[in-house]
Amino acid sequence: MNRLLFTALSLMVCAGVYAEVPLKVMTFNVRYGTALDGENAWPHRKDILIKTIRDQSPDLLGLQECLAMQADYIQAAFPEYRWFGIDRDVTGKGEMTCIFYRHADLYPVESGNFWLSETPEIPASISWDSSLTRIATWARFYHKESKSWIHYYNTHLDHRGEEARVQGITLISKRMAALPDGSVAILTGDFNASAEKSRAYEVAMEEGFTDAWIAAEKREGPEVTFTAFKTPNLDKKDRIDWILFKGSVRVSRCETITYSENGRYPSDHFPVCATLHIAVP
Repeated sequence: MNRLLFTALSLMVCAGVYAEVPLKVMTFNVRYGTALDGENAWPHRKDILIKTIRDQSPDLLGLQECLAMQADYIQAAFPEYRWFGIDRDVTGKGEMTCIFYRHADLYPVESGNFWLSETPEIPASISWDSSLTRIATWARFYHKESKSWIHYYNTHLDHRGEEARVQGITLISKRMAALPDGSVAILTGDFNASAEKSRAYEVAMEEGFTDAWIAAEKREGPEVTFTAFKTPNLDKKDRIDWILFKGSVRVSRCETITYSENGRYPSDHFPVCATLHIAVP
């Protein structure tokens, strides 16, 4: 039996067949919780948002526009997660691009933030034609099941400045390009730019990223991710929330989540989930 097992494993290696471990990644612009959105304000949708996350049960969750009180509410609902992040204006009250992770499976060895500006290490710095301060949050995780290092970055590009979006994605790309060769690297966010139609997306592709939506063996949901709390035109193709990656990764599924309750959505963006499969070294 041992000889048969050894032979089978040897054939798998020779054929280029390796074990894989799934890693579910979710990106979600949660709409900042102090917005005066009337019937769509945070108190009226926060439990719908919790159910949306619970139904997907991601291993890594990158949020945009998240305030500390929203992060605390999510944390209270999910003790299996921990999170980190800093508000972009460093006031203790602003929006974060925080990262939630399943702490039994993912161990953050190092983490940090940098600002999307010409002086990225200066807190709250702003450059180019950006209308607001913009930030990226990152971490290097040890993934217990795959015994791999996972580098994860989460961001929110400017909604007005085209140059700021292009320069922002360029800055992030250059930093991620400095990671060790062969690393699994994941970038999520609200990019405020249409996938396959914008210069920011072109830059990401030129820098060697793969779009999980394009790479997925199975896709579900619409190709529109911003809704403004309304039922969108599901035939419209305007993906501004992306999951990008580098490394030895297979994507079995990518889905735009359209969950609502009685016509009310958890946010003004649809979250996007991708099931990645990490090759075991």
